[in-house]
Amino acid sequence: MAITAPSTRTDFAGFLRPEQAGYIFERAAKMSVVMGLAGQIPLGPEGKEIPVVTGKVQAGWIAEAGQKPATKAAIALKTIQPHKLACIAVVSAEVIRANPGNYMGVLRDQIAEAFAIAFDAAAMHDTDQAGTAGAGPFPTFLDQSANSVEIGSTAQASGGIHGDLVAGMKLLVDSGKRLNGFGLDDRMEPLLWGATDTTGRPLWIDLASNEVSIGLARPGLLLARPSFMGEGVWSNATKTLGYGGDWTQAVWGAVGGINYSVSTEATVTINGVLVSLWENNLVAIRAEAEYGFLVNDPASFVKFVNVTP
Repeated sequence: MAITAPSTRTDFAGFLRPEQAGYIFERAAKMSVVMGLAGQIPLGPEGKEIPVVTGKVQAGWIAEAGQKPATKAAIALKTIQPHKLACIAVVSAEVIRANPGNYMGVLRDQIAEAFAIAFDAAAMHDTDQAGTAGAGPFPTFLDQSANSVEIGSTAQASGGIHGDLVAGMKLLVDSGKRLNGFGLDDRMEPLLWGATDTTGRPLWIDLASNEVSIGLARPGLLLARPSFMGEGVWSNATKTLGYGGDWTQAVWGAVGGINYSVSTEATVTINGVLVSLWENNLVAIRAEAEYGFLVNDPASFVKFVNVTP
């Protein structure tokens, strides 16, 4: 048809409806290993202060007519701040015109996966998706824990991998912590399927899932604790295969859902060079969201590593 007006972002508004953007955010939450285990809290643009118990009331035994001991509870405030996560997808206008609905389905999954992996990398290792140390935005993260167990350090006759997992639990329990869940990398899966406990039962129990949550992080049971297994947990720097710990000591939040914009007239950096979308008949779809993450007590977690393959 003849051109009657220049193309603007409103021409593509129908390809990204608000309910679809919300669905991207839902998939990001279900596909993230950390989000699947840590608690979620409402988060505003300015962040949120969380009261944390730092001292508990204590009772003491006394003799008849003896003086009762005085005691008090103590709390402190910790702040969780939102940080922005974003990406820009650039495609040709011909791709969108050919099959916009199907293209949006592919893009939705890719954005959700990118957000989930980037969030997990920052929350666990303080890295970006490429593994750059110190590139994460969160002041607290799981790798700040000094607790670590080498997978394969327990002899097979003494329990093998089952013994390694129990050793990690013992590290926590002996220091007054608890273990109520596991976050594992895909690299851990063949090790677990090939291992059993001391009575011959499989260590990992794969739970039924739906087509949404099965995308990246798969729910299961390990040592009778809820577990999530997926990609993005592994770190080349620390050789981490997974984490166990008290996930009530970690929280995350998000400010609203995914915010998006579509443009055919802006310029986007592609391969280090600014490219005009209008001049090259391209369409850019920008997605961004704000996430916050806080670990109250990193010592409540233990890392399972494989430094020596």
